[in-house]
Amino acid sequence: MAEPIIERAPGDPRQKKINPGLKFALEMGPLIVFFLVTYKGDWLTTLFPVLGEIGKPIFIATALFMVTSVAALAVSWILTRTLALMPLVSGVVVLFFGGLTLWLHDDTFIKMKPTLVYALFGGLLLGGLAFGKALLGYVFDQAFQLDEEGWRKLTFRWGLFFLGCAVLNEIVWRTLGHIYPPDLADKYWAGFKLFGFTALTFLFMLTQMPLIARHSPEEKPEE
Repeated sequence: MAEPIIERAPGDPRQKKINPGLKFALEMGPLIVFFLVTYKGDWLTTLFPVLGEIGKPIFIATALFMVTSVAALAVSWILTRTLALMPLVSGVVVLFFGGLTLWLHDDTFIKMKPTLVYALFGGLLLGGLAFGKALLGYVFDQAFQLDEEGWRKLTFRWGLFFLGCAVLNEIVWRTLGHIYPPDLADKYWAGFKLFGFTALTFLFMLTQMPLIARHSPEEKPEE
């Protein structure tokens, strides 16, 4: 029987696990590349003049973001022979919006990419609950175990959080564009995209620890 392309259902013992540190690097690596190249794109073009043909730093960053996103998915596939749902969806959106950005030479598309991804994840989580499915287990199944009620509550909260992040991204990049010159606005937005959303996610996760503790199944001592 052929192995599934998408990761197995939460709790499936056949699901291959990946080192948490490596998993974090694969997920954050493309974002870090995007941030660094947006800030240092001019310096990079002095080393590799051919990159200057792509355009300003955010366009170069977009191109490398697409390459590293595909590379991260490829490494994940090689290690587990499956693809995690959220990185896969994010990767597809990166390729689509990144392609539009480079083709039309308009960075609006890559700036709207987080908006779409967050809105999509939020909609999927809340929509799944409407059909009795707590899809958040696909994201955090390797991190901790919860009972059914815990997964439902946590899925609902993360769904709202993702929708809030979608709105926040639109506010931030559009506001920065009105306040600062284009190149500086690009850099500030790239910084917020990496550090701002990462910090918000971490803080939100901390606020959910009491719920996780209440709904984690107690381990029964071995007889």
